[in-house]
Amino acid sequence: MLPAREEILRSAIFKTSRSGGKGGQNVNKVSSKVELVFNIETFAYFTDEEKVLLKEKLQHRLDSEGLLHIVAQEDRSQLLNKERTIAKLIDLLKKALIVQKKRKPTKIPKGIIEKRLKNKAVTANRKESRKKPSID
Repeated sequence: MLPAREEILRSAIFKTSRSGGKGGQNVNKVSSKVELVFNIETFAYFTDEEKVLLKEKLQHRLDSEGLLHIVAQEDRSQLLNKERTIAKLIDLLKKALIVQKKRKPTKIPKGIIEKRLKNKAVTANRKESRKKPSID
């Protein structure tokens, strides 16, 4: 179960800076790039097991201090970029908290094995009948 958006916003830190790309003069004067910094360890909503799971699944996205950084600079508006970072964070947390079910190995049914062997025998007989007879 994911925490409410407001709880995530309380514990997240937002940093803004000037972004590159389209925008002309707007790019040079407006800080529209938004970086969201989220600390999984200090976020009280998750249990210890969930924190371990999140750290394990998101380890390639965490920095040396265990902080999760998400950056958005696609839009020209700081507000839209902030919304994008929040959406990305929620999506990441959702995907990381999914525990995959363990696969139960199953046996191949006897009927299917017999059917395969029967088809092999039919094919072998068909090919055998195409050969020239031996002169023994």
